[in-house]
Amino acid sequence: MPIRRLDPLVIDRIAAGEVIERPAAAIKELVENALDAGATTIEVAIEAGGRRLIRVVDDGRGMDEADLALSVERHATSKIPDGDLTAIATFGFRGEALPSIASVSRLEIRTRVRGAPTGLKLVVEDGRKSAIEPCAAPVGARVEARDLFAATPARLKFLKSDRAEALAAADAVKRLAMAAPHARFSFATDIGSSFDWPAAGQGEAGFAERLRQALGDDFGLNSVGLDARREGARLSGRVGLPTFSRPNASQQFLFVNGRAVRDKTLAGALRGAYLDFLPPDRHAVAALFVECEPSEVDVNVHPAKAEVRFRDAAVVRSLVVGAIKQRLNEALHRATTTGGTATILAMRPPPAYRGASYNARWDWRASPAAPRLAEPAQASFAETALSAAAPAAPANERDLASPLGAARAQVHGNYIIAQTADGVVIVDQHAAHERIVYEKLKREREGGAIERQTLLTPMVVDLDADAAALIEAHAEELAGLGLIVEGFGAGAVMVREAPAAIAGGDLAGLVRDLAADLAADDGAQSLARRLDRRLGTFACHHSVRSGRALKPDEMNALLRAMEQTPGAGQCNHGRPTYVELKLADIERLFGRR
Repeated sequence: MPIRRLDPLVIDRIAAGEVIERPAAAIKELVENALDAGATTIEVAIEAGGRRLIRVVDDGRGMDEADLALSVERHATSKIPDGDLTAIATFGFRGEALPSIASVSRLEIRTRVRGAPTGLKLVVEDGRKSAIEPCAAPVGARVEARDLFAATPARLKFLKSDRAEALAAADAVKRLAMAAPHARFSFATDIGSSFDWPAAGQGEAGFAERLRQALGDDFGLNSVGLDARREGARLSGRVGLPTFSRPNASQQFLFVNGRAVRDKTLAGALRGAYLDFLPPDRHAVAALFVECEPSEVDVNVHPAKAEVRFRDAAVVRSLVVGAIKQRLNEALHRATTTGGTATILAMRPPPAYRGASYNARWDWRASPAAPRLAEPAQASFAETALSAAAPAAPANERDLASPLGAARAQVHGNYIIAQTADGVVIVDQHAAHERIVYEKLKREREGGAIERQTLLTPMVVDLDADAAALIEAHAEELAGLGLIVEGFGAGAVMVREAPAAIAGGDLAGLVRDLAADLAADDGAQSLARRLDRRLGTFACHHSVRSGRALKPDEMNALLRAMEQTPGAGQCNHGRPTYVELKLADIERLFGRR
């Protein structure tokens, strides 16, 4: 078959496939054009997930007749005035958006520049441009794309359901709106949820308000702010507390110089910053804004401008990881404020049991969950009838004023009930102590040496031959963590020294778990991360075990240690270590509110 030139319309449709993958991509391009035009109000409307109609209306500068005629020509743009691709400071710049949309839809543009007596209208259908005509139009631009992909049915059948496409379109608008809090954004759809966000203003207050609009009040209450700089790059935004995590990464929003991007460097750095706080199946909620010189980032590596490449990715990664870790450590024991609401929902009886009468013959003292009371004066409580319960002794005022309050009881052998100035805290003693021990061991490792304690009687641990060989092979690494082991014949190892912080723990179980951990280790993680994971195993085997009775001073000491320990709001496996119920929560539980 001889080589021939493709028809210009076919060329345009092929090129459109690189830029306009789905309705959300067309909306992204049109909204970016509106922002580049200085718009402060942007209204987006779609029908049938964007297949039937996409409409974007803005109050930007608009276009005169010459600009309007060129706007639908390929590779015509006003976004690179000097042709320098290393200093791009606009969203659109490739000159492909409008021509690509026009080649796969019926496109109509109405626009008017300030001071012009009338607006102008241009229609493009099947690659043919109409004559430019005068029309009624406000200042700005109104772009409508109808019957998207009708001329390319192969592309049309690869789209998802109308609802899925509407959700993708809404997500695209939300991401753009998060980076432009100075503008009002509205999104209207016949399927799914619409929204209308008023302008939030400039500066940090504006960004905070726009994030509240996009991610809800809970995110603001359960996140920490970022503001860090390194070698000309700046990182701002907010990241959620570890206990505010999600099962997927859909609530991670990444921006570079105001452009919403999908960037492996930033996504990997975000995950790396949470390695100490989240298990692999949980993902942080975050909105990260990176600002740097345009020459330090290449935004021209993807036709849809969704990916970027940093000149020095190591600097950006170090900035993100360091800033997030610092802020999470500064948050110390903080856990999500939504724990109280979740607890109330969990404690509500099923609908079939609501309104059931109280069994007057039930004796709380016979329950296996009967509490071990922490206050000495409360001991008499167990000896009195419910109707004549002795009042609890007043808690220590200093403890009561502390964030996690004063311990009042231990229930089920694992949960500490503490009273705060305005509520109640329920603490998982094993999970909390596990985090405290882990952070102590980490500090000692980072300081250059973990304090060791020689065992009075060396401990021999029986293993299978392969496991024992693994432990011996990693004896030097384990020695750096304070655990001194050596071979003891076939299928056994001897423990001579252990870190002082865990010397009284389950050392035999620790060695067996370390062998399993070493067998599963593929070496892909950094040495520091692998060592920290080993320390996490150490901490788990030494922590206060479930079922161990604690005295009042031991409970309070644990609470005070939690308040001083980074990440103490969650254990090493990402689960919360405590739940707080405010008085208002408790009153709602009893129907008082």
